[in-house]
Formats: sequence, C-alpha cells, structure tokens
Amino acid sequence: MIILFDLDGTLIDSTDAITSTFLHAFDKHKFNFNGTINDIIKEIGYPLDIMFGNLGVPKKYVWDFVDSYKNRYKEISVAQTTLLENAYEAVNLASNFARLGVVTTKTRIYSTPILDNFDITKHFEIIIGREDVENPKPHQEPILKALEGMNYDRNRHNAFMIGDTKLDLLSAASANINSIGLLCGYSNEEELIKYTNIVKKDSLEAVKYLQNLT
Repeated sequence: MIILFDLDGTLIDSTDAITSTFLHAFDKHKFNFNGTINDIIKEIGYPLDIMFGNLGVPKKYVWDFVDSYKNRYKEISVAQTTLLENAYEAVNLASNFARLGVVTTKTRIYSTPILDNFDITKHFEIIIGREDVENPKPHQEPILKALEGMNYDRNRHNAFMIGDTKLDLLSAASANINSIGLLCGYSNEEELIKYTNIVKKDSLEAVKYLQNLT
C-alpha cells in the first residue's frame, strides 16, 4: 500500500507561522489588509500567490509579497510549527505496513526541515512540494509525480491520499486514487464528504482504518 500525506492541517499545525508571516508581508509592503486572521486561515492549502491574490493583493505585486513571505517563513517556520495530535503515532504506524510520501503545496525546502525537527522525514520515500510541479493541488500532477517517483503500479499497489481540504481530495480523484478526508485541519465534514466517502477525525484514525484493509 502507498499512503500520501498532506502536511498543513493533516500532520502539522503551522497556522501561527503562516498567519504571522502573511501579516509581516502585508506590513513590509505597507499593504492595507482589511481582512481578518480567519480570512488568511481559510486560504491555507492554496499556493502562496493565489492566497495573496485572494486576500486582495494586486496581481502585479503578488510575487513581491511571496518573496517577502518566504524570506520570513524560513526563519520562523520550524520554531512556530507543531505536530498535530496523534500525527507522530500515525506516521510511525503507517510505516509498518505501507510506503509513505508527502504531497504538499508548501515548498519542499521548507517542509523538510519541519519534518526533520519531528524526526519523521525518515519514514517518507518522497516529498513533493510546490517547486516540484507546474500545477499544484487540486491538479493531479503532484500526486502523479509522487506515485511515479515511488514506481507505483496500479495493478500491484493500493494508493490513498490523506488530507484535510477539498484540494487534497480533488487531486486524488483526478489522479484516480482513493482519498481520506480529515477533520483535524482547515475544513469540515459537510465540505469533505462532497469529495470523498471516507472522513476520519485525524491522521491516526485514518491510518488505523487503512491498516485494517491490509
């Protein structure tokens, strides 16, 4: 079995790091952000350029904001990110019966130090981040690239994507693999059930469900 995990809202909680860094970018560019922290949180999961655009930054300035965000985020991300409850146990359990990968819209060069800090990088065969694909989730490209890197054979392997937003589930559907939605992140059951028929409380509950299938 192959299990692909999203990061934000699935295995890690980097809400404070993300929101504070958005506010830092707004402040640095003297942008009058009229929204709330919750408006930023609602965008988590999308690529940074789309997030800034959705939060009101004019398209021609978006990449300046993204650069400011990245420069700040790399300094504070590890310190301000925590593992979600049961995530460490979930990854360790999953590694006993499945091959694991990460598919995230977060940049891989920032994702890896976070995973290193929690001593779980060793469990993942591959990490696909924003810089590894042209089309991020909800496009199927990130999942297909991960599966290709893991020599996925549809006739031999059962593959699942575990994530907390519709972006993860739509990407899985487009890639023609199974998915599990989680309630520990940035969405809710009413939303998730539109895109998958399996919704679990958190990553450990999802992994235990998959273990029973083996």
